[in-house]
Amino acid sequence: MIAASELILNPDGSVYHINLKPGQIANDIIFVGDQNRVEKITKHFDSIEFTTQKREFKTQTGTYKGKRITVMSTGIGPDNIDIVMNELDALVNVDLATRTVKKELTSLNIVRIGTSGSLQADIPCDSFVMSQYGLGLDNMLRSYLIDEISETEMEEAFIKQTNWDMRKGRPYVIAGSKALEQRLESDKIFKGFTGTAGGFYGPQGRVVRLGIQDPELNAKMDSFNFNGTRMTNLEMETGAIYGLGKLLGHNCLSLNAIIANRATGTFSEDPYKAVDELIEYTLNKLAE
Repeated sequence: MIAASELILNPDGSVYHINLKPGQIANDIIFVGDQNRVEKITKHFDSIEFTTQKREFKTQTGTYKGKRITVMSTGIGPDNIDIVMNELDALVNVDLATRTVKKELTSLNIVRIGTSGSLQADIPCDSFVMSQYGLGLDNMLRSYLIDEISETEMEEAFIKQTNWDMRKGRPYVIAGSKALEQRLESDKIFKGFTGTAGGFYGPQGRVVRLGIQDPELNAKMDSFNFNGTRMTNLEMETGAIYGLGKLLGHNCLSLNAIIANRATGTFSEDPYKAVDELIEYTLNKLAE
């Protein structure tokens, strides 16, 4: 039995942070970071059956071309992903009345739609990137037992090629869902290796007033190559989603609209258009 202190429920029986009850989510779920982006997706729906919000976690469930889909905002960063992934899993795999794990487990399909900056000059602004692997530069996932799911050879190559300072913790590499990759791929999507940072400024190599531990890290990541797999972009959620998804038995894939190119110093002239195009692309693929 799971103690009340370990899985907290609200007085109405909903899970504490995301404010949801079993049955209020679909098996196909789209993650966005920004709560205001939820309705930019669900405006395309045929109908909306349910809406709730608590803090930055806004959720809407409805149908698109007959397909039941949930859209949820996660907020920013691996710490928020830890909350969302664990609480979503509890909705489908824990009997909240008895506080026991169900005998038959449910696998969710989770697709993150985000914005990101490209690390490669040949991946231009307004293009789409599908993350085949997530590289975690944060330490959140190391709180779990991840050795059996991590791509240790790729981790070792990254540590060696970037001369990674282990005082910042050991990076982890987790593969995305092959099933979702096949379901969502097309010839117009770049595939690659996505870095997940634990912050926006120093952890991503940005300098405003504070010096950073490794000013050359972005250049090292640009040139990273493991058997032809190179780093394509840098953001703040994918590695954590992939790791917790794999541990919990869910299928996860991250798609990003590239709105900045760090290699060329350029920024999209219309980032909202790029995101809207990625939203429609993803909805249509999920509805097929």
